[in-house]
This record gives sequence, C-alpha cells and structure tokens, in this order.
Amino acid sequence: MYKLLIVDDEPTVRHGLRHYFDWAEFGIEAVEEADDGDTALEAVARIRPDLVLTDVRMPAMDGIRLSRELRASCPDTKIVFVSGHDDADYLKSALQVNAVDYIFKPVNLQELRAVIERVAAELASRDRERLLARDMQVKLRESMPLLREKFLLSALQGGLITLSGAQERIRFLELELPVDAEYEAIVVSLDNYAELRDEKSERDLQLLVYAATNIAQELIDRYASGYALESGAGEIAGLLRWSGEDDPGERLLTLAGDIRDNLERWLKIGATIGVGSRTTGLSKVCESYAQAREAASRKWYLGRNRIITMDSLEAEEGREERIGHARIEKLTALLRAGDGKGLADEVRELFARLTGNRAGGFAYARNVSLQVALLADQLLLELGIEPPPAGASRVWESILKKDTVEDIRETLEGYAMSVCAAVRERRYKRTSNLVERVNAVLASRYAENLSVADVGREVYLSPTYVSLLYKQETGRTINEALTLVRIEKAKELLRDPRHKFYDVCEAVGYADPSYFTKLFKKMTGLTPKAYRDRLE
Repeated sequence: MYKLLIVDDEPTVRHGLRHYFDWAEFGIEAVEEADDGDTALEAVARIRPDLVLTDVRMPAMDGIRLSRELRASCPDTKIVFVSGHDDADYLKSALQVNAVDYIFKPVNLQELRAVIERVAAELASRDRERLLARDMQVKLRESMPLLREKFLLSALQGGLITLSGAQERIRFLELELPVDAEYEAIVVSLDNYAELRDEKSERDLQLLVYAATNIAQELIDRYASGYALESGAGEIAGLLRWSGEDDPGERLLTLAGDIRDNLERWLKIGATIGVGSRTTGLSKVCESYAQAREAASRKWYLGRNRIITMDSLEAEEGREERIGHARIEKLTALLRAGDGKGLADEVRELFARLTGNRAGGFAYARNVSLQVALLADQLLLELGIEPPPAGASRVWESILKKDTVEDIRETLEGYAMSVCAAVRERRYKRTSNLVERVNAVLASRYAENLSVADVGREVYLSPTYVSLLYKQETGRTINEALTLVRIEKAKELLRDPRHKFYDVCEAVGYADPSYFTKLFKKMTGLTPKAYRDRLE
C-alpha cells in the first residue's frame, strides 16, 4: 500500500479527506495527519510518505514551504495541494515545487478521484521503474564476471582501442590492471581436448573447464597478480601482472609447473603450457598472448604435458620438407605386399620427417596421415577385403582429434598394420583356394592335352601368375602336379588286368607309349608292365 500524509490546520477537513474517500481502491493508506508544516515534516521523517495531501495556508509553516522542504528530503513523494484560495501566486508556487495538482475547497470528490487516479498511476509507474532498475542492477552484478572475462579476452586479443577508454572500463569492472604495469601471458592448452569432448557430456565438460580455470586462478593469486579465463576451446589464458621485480622467470615457471601438476592431480587431465614474453603496458599484453598460444601449439611435435617458452622456440631451427609421391607409393606397395615389418619401419621414417617439418606444421602432418589412411582403405576396396573394425572413417575421426604427431603416428601405424594383416590373410586364403581350384582342374582334365594356359583360363588368371602362385604355395610346378595326377591314375588303371597297356597310356593323356613308359619308370622306379606283374 502507498502511504498518505494529510496536512491541514482544520480538523474537519482532515477527517473528511481521511474518511470520506476510498483510498484503498487506489492502493493508498492514510497513515497519518498533521495540522501544520512543522508537524508534517516530523511525520515525513518518520513514515516517508508516497503522497502528501496538504493545505496551502497554515500557521507556522505553510504548504509551499513544506513542499520545498519535502522536495529536498523526499524528492519522489507526490504532492497535491488543497486550498480554499484561488490565488495565482499560490498556483505559480505549486508549479515551482512540481506539485501533481491543485484542488480547491470545498473538495469535490469526483475531482479528487480523478487526481488520485492519476497519482496512483504515477506511483505505480515509479515502482515499475524502480523494480526494473533494481533488476538491472542485479543482472549487472550477476553478469560482472562475464563482462570482466570479455574485457580481459579483448585485452589479450589486442582489442583495446584507447587507453583512456580502457581505464574507464577497468574502473567500472573493478579490475586491478594498471595500464602501464608489466604483464605476461600464459596459455594452458588441455591435452586430448577433442577426445574429452567426445567422452564427456556438455555439462561435465563445462564443469571440467570451470574447475581447471579455478585451479589456474588460485595458483596465479599465489604466485603473482592477474586473472585466468577460458579463452578458447580447451584453452585457458592467464594474464599475469608483475610487481616490478627484476626477474620473475623462476617464479613463472614454478607457477606453470604447479598448474600442470594440479590439473593432473585433481582433474586427471594433462596440459601443455605456453609462456609468452614479458611486456610493459596493458596494450602490449596481446603480443605476449600471441607468443604463448604459438608456444602451446608446438606440442604437436614437442609432445604433450610440457611447459614451452618463447626462448626455447627461438632456439629451434625448423626446416620445410614435403613428403614426395615416391614415399607414399612405397607405403602403398608395402601394404599391398603385406610386409608388416617393412611397413612399420617406413611409417616411423615418414613421421620422423613430418616431425622435422616445422615450417609445414601440424596441419600438413595430419593431411599426409589422412592420405595414407585413404590409400589403405582404397587397397582394401580393390582387394575386396572387409575393412578392420577401426575402418578408415573411424581412423580419420581419430586422427582429426589428435593434437600431437606422435599420437597420429600411433593411430595410423595401428590401422596400417591391421590392413597389412588383412591383406596377408586374404593372400593366404586366396592362394590356398587357388591351389584347390588348380588341383580340381588337373583331376578332371588330366586325360586331355592340358597346358598351363588352359589351367589359367579355368581359374581366371594369367599363365605366368597362376604358375608363380602355385609354385610358391606347393613347391612344384603345375606340369609336375599334372604328371603326378596322371601317374597316380595310371597306377589305378594298371591294377585292373582288363585295361590294356596302350589303353592306360591314352586314358591318362599320353599319346606316345614309349614316353609314358619312361616317365612312369622315372616316377615309380618300375615300368608299367613290371608294376602290373608285381601286383599279380
């Protein structure tokens, strides 16, 4: 309810105003009365009214003076004058103190109702504005961490337009960042972040990053002054302010080491920390941050869970080397041959060159690896081999998630070796099947004038290739195998005396009995006749 103070030196007027008008309809309660200005001011200090209904002419302190005093102490209080005097000077004074309205006595209730209706609307509007302002203040307080983080990220990324504007924002955000102090940036890059993102729900991932940022902030507060904030996917930036000591280098490395160790201890995650150079002035901290990010990104060849400084990078000598077509062809040939040992050695040599290719960078190493994985998959398709469980598509996904060359090498080598094993298994099965098919042809067509070309056509291979595979698998040529089949069949026929010698010779595919006799004796140690006689 809004509080009303009625001020008039006539008791009957006060009583009438208080009791003959329905104040509650407008959410107003007549809290107190006063008979002059002095008494009214005491009541104002006590009840802080929302609305004052006051006479103009009163002894001691009149309504105009009361209104001026009221404006000084309660500027939001609404004032309505009630007077029996139609005096232009009083009306003018009422306007000067911003009175809501001026009602003449005797009071017309309809006129009063119209005025109070307007006053109630203004009070309601005032309350809405106050509530909105209060809500905005609450939201501003709640969003202050986000606003601070936005400003800090802008400073790290070189977004400070003017130092004067930056100082004003720093004061508003209540940050301790003197624009001319000495600063340094570090970047904490969470290792295997892409895999963490797949393993965890979005909620758990956000909690993990939040916890990691808090750990970094607590340690920054212990060793230096500054702020930690999430600056990218899997990246936490530290903006450090030094207090003017000559060389905080040892303390900085201790800080970085403690951040890394605590993340591993409490959150079970690894981190690579890049350290930028020390700069003077907040506007230059972006240079240190860029260096820190570059340092952290070098984990692709230096390895994870390290502290990498700009000094160590400057001492490196990178070289640019491209992987030629010949090396890729060699890898493909080793895959096709199923040569596991040769393939493993070649993959390691390939990655030794990729690791040294500092100028080409991580993206080049990853692209070469994806190319090799694709070639391996194409080979499987060509040979009609079912891809291993970790097929090319999954290997591609895995490679794209890795953040070091060594991790990519392990992934690619594992896949290449599984492809190699699949090729060897297919070759063994194919060769074994080929021997069976060739033997089946020899067993069914031994009586014909059968050539290697005839056998090749039966098994859909060239004479040279079928001869090579058969020899590799059995240790004998196809002609030698055919001779064995014919001799064994001849032995079987010779056991039956009803078969004449020359009939047996023709039945097993020989037109010349003399040649057959020599060949039979060479293979068995006996002539066909002696073999039959021995059976009798």
